[in-house]
Amino acid sequence: MRYALIVEYDGTQYSGFQFQRNARTVQEEIETAIVRFTGETVRIKAAGRTDAGVHATGQVVTFDSEAGHPGEVVVRALNSHLPEDIAVKEAHRVADTFDPRRCATARTYVYTIDCGSTRSPNRRRTTFYLGRSLDVGRMVEAAAKLKGVHDFSRFSGPLERPDASTIREILAIGIEEDGQTVRIEVTGNAFLPHQVRRMAGALVDVGLRKLTCEDLRGLLKGPVPGVIARALPPQGLCLVSVQYEDSDKLSEGK
Repeated sequence: MRYALIVEYDGTQYSGFQFQRNARTVQEEIETAIVRFTGETVRIKAAGRTDAGVHATGQVVTFDSEAGHPGEVVVRALNSHLPEDIAVKEAHRVADTFDPRRCATARTYVYTIDCGSTRSPNRRRTTFYLGRSLDVGRMVEAAAKLKGVHDFSRFSGPLERPDASTIREILAIGIEEDGQTVRIEVTGNAFLPHQVRRMAGALVDVGLRKLTCEDLRGLLKGPVPGVIARALPPQGLCLVSVQYEDSDKLSEGK
């Protein structure tokens, strides 16, 4: 039986989601909790591999189990074995063919920036402190250039395979200003390593008048050695949701 979990975590203390030897990861903590609950050693799959320090409120992971427990029992049991900075919000029984990454049609990330004159210690884990005002109007204009299908090679970190495609589609991108806080929300079919953080970095540079809209457009014209958008720090980034073509995939058998 396959279960899909909706997971929330504070990524501050982790070296990313994906399992690594000699490093603490979100994947390892969830797999350990499953072993303690079911007695079964499993390898979970996730909709996306968040980097070190990146958070999630809507990560989707799957695992197979012979236990057959209802979803509410799985939620309670796993949370009793997980550390305080990771929580299972929902658990659903899904088809054995359901793959959280391959079946996903889109993912939505939010990058949060604090533009206040003084930093907030209570927000340091989840917000990038810039400490300067941004021209949000210019950022909105520039963000429109990023929407659609583009070669995002200049917005990518190192790829697993040098020949991997860097073509991605941005389905929606919006910028919201709330007092001294600016949030950049990006939905795409898939993302390259560090892509959202580099997109946010380029938009912040537009808001600081370090880049123009035309400069941003130029970054979308394919690979140029040594030319790349800067990445903002990881703590401001959060994976908020994963979308699937069949919206009922995660609503049956809870």
